[in-house]
Amino acid sequence: MARSNNRKLVPEAKEGLDKFKMEAASEVGVNLKKGYNGDLTSRENGSVGGQMVKKMVESYENDLK
Repeated sequence: MARSNNRKLVPEAKEGLDKFKMEAASEVGVNLKKGYNGDLTSRENGSVGGQMVKKMVESYENDLK
């Protein structure tokens, strides 16, 4: 049986991460639901993750200024 390494290092951050994910999904036009989203394509899921990374990089760059 495979074990998952998909665990939060800071469990208290889960709510904030979920909100961030929903915001990123709405920005790229992907309709995420709370809970199971297995009906989404890899492209849709990737666009959400890509948008999240883009926003994190922008935030970091702004903090450097």
